[in-house]
Amino acid sequence: MSQMQLILAILLIFSFLAQNSLGLSPVIFIPGDGGSQLEAKLNKTNVVHYICEKTTDKYYNIWLNLELLVPFVIDCWVDNVRLEYDNVTRTTTSPPGVDIAVPGWGNPEPVEWLDPSHESAGAYFNTIGDALVKMGYVRNISLRGAPYDFRKAPNENGEFFVKLKTLVEETYTMNNKSAVTLLVHSMGGLMGLHFLRLQTQAWKDQYIRRMISLSTPWGGAMKALKVFAIGDDLGSRMLSESTLRAEQITCPSLAWLLPSPNFWKPSEVLVQTDKFNYTINDLQKLFTDMEVPNAWEMRKDTEKYSRDFSAPGVELHCLYGLNVSTVERLVYKPGTWLDGRPALQPGDGDGTVNLRSLRACEHWRRPPGWFSRSYPVKPLPLPGAEHLKILHDPRVLDYLTTVLAIP
Repeated sequence: MSQMQLILAILLIFSFLAQNSLGLSPVIFIPGDGGSQLEAKLNKTNVVHYICEKTTDKYYNIWLNLELLVPFVIDCWVDNVRLEYDNVTRTTTSPPGVDIAVPGWGNPEPVEWLDPSHESAGAYFNTIGDALVKMGYVRNISLRGAPYDFRKAPNENGEFFVKLKTLVEETYTMNNKSAVTLLVHSMGGLMGLHFLRLQTQAWKDQYIRRMISLSTPWGGAMKALKVFAIGDDLGSRMLSESTLRAEQITCPSLAWLLPSPNFWKPSEVLVQTDKFNYTINDLQKLFTDMEVPNAWEMRKDTEKYSRDFSAPGVELHCLYGLNVSTVERLVYKPGTWLDGRPALQPGDGDGTVNLRSLRACEHWRRPPGWFSRSYPVKPLPLPGAEHLKILHDPRVLDYLTTVLAIP
């Protein structure tokens, strides 16, 4: 038998095991910030530009829809996707006349492809999904998806955690009571971590086989602070950072992703100006000086989730990139204070998340001789693995198919 024939034979065995739920752990994808499709339905009385639609008969794809992310039309998109914060109820809502929905619960397709037309720019979990299908996984049976409104943090995503528990139990039952693997990316790792903290240990021991994390910002990221300061152009030369910032700074999830005091010291300067050097203890002053006071309110709403750094209570595989230039500090030129664009002082990370945050999972590893019950934590640093590209990295695919072949 040739090597290729041997590989094919093994894959056929894996396929048989998966379809009969005798070997492979079913997988649920939990996406990160921007990692779920969003749909919108409009019934507005006012718009920001005459080219913007006021009403729609049905829901339409608003994320990711490249046709909406072009000059002028982007103003309509920003006004529809932004959130309005109420500091009395401590919640956010869409603008009047805008209804945002998250399609495809349980289905992996809306998190494999952010653009329903499957344009390459919208590719997300698709490469991993295809690799798992080759192993014998079956979409909507042993391969599921858990999309959510990524603009919001756990305090406004309570329904998601309830639905996710049901999805885990349903997937477990559909696959002959095989414990589930949570495969998470970026902020999805934080959502998965919070979900696991909500469950009893007995429930996790029965229903969760492991969590595999890709690029999770366990301790937040300086990039979130950079977005509050100047926005992010999503890697497009056609889009303005400042235009997108108008939507981005309304998202509580962005405040949740700010650097955590667990991993940034009070002495470290995050934003440097000639008038004041801001540390993690000066965020309220910083947001006041930036004239974005709601950012501080949203930070207060979400800070408890980042301060809690208790272990997930399941086997954890923690994959992350390093040796990629990542913003470590914002430095404003003398005389500009918080006006203009700061220089982005680089440090180590995956291009989005700082290394100290990516490798924070290693704090949950227990030394030899640890007597209390603990669960394995298996970190895998990957030099050069960029935050999003890690989802298509051959090293990650090899690791996943190897780990998931283990019952």
